[in-house]
Amino acid sequence: MSALPARVRVSRLPLPPSPAVLARLNTLFADHSPTVPIAQLSGTQLSAGAVALAGGKIIGAALSWPGGEALALESGWRGRGIEEALSASLQEPDPNQRRDTQAAPEQP
Repeated sequence: MSALPARVRVSRLPLPPSPAVLARLNTLFADHSPTVPIAQLSGTQLSAGAVALAGGKIIGAALSWPGGEALALESGWRGRGIEEALSASLQEPDPNQRRDTQAAPEQP
């Protein structure tokens, strides 16, 4: 994977996203409607998300929900390895997701 531009970082999207983040996602995915139902997806319906930030602004996102996935990136940032980084981040286990550390009891 190529290195990202200096000002860009990609990280997992905390779920559920804030109303401001959902508004930005609606803008990013506006061209994808109706295939990406951001307006119909509440933050609790998203199963995973990753965002690309440049200068504190969300410039791209990859989202996953039951029944679909989508990726959007501002056109000026395409072709710089950001799409690949978003997809890879979406596939990684979420470090913020709570895992049950207690072992299941053995069945007789």
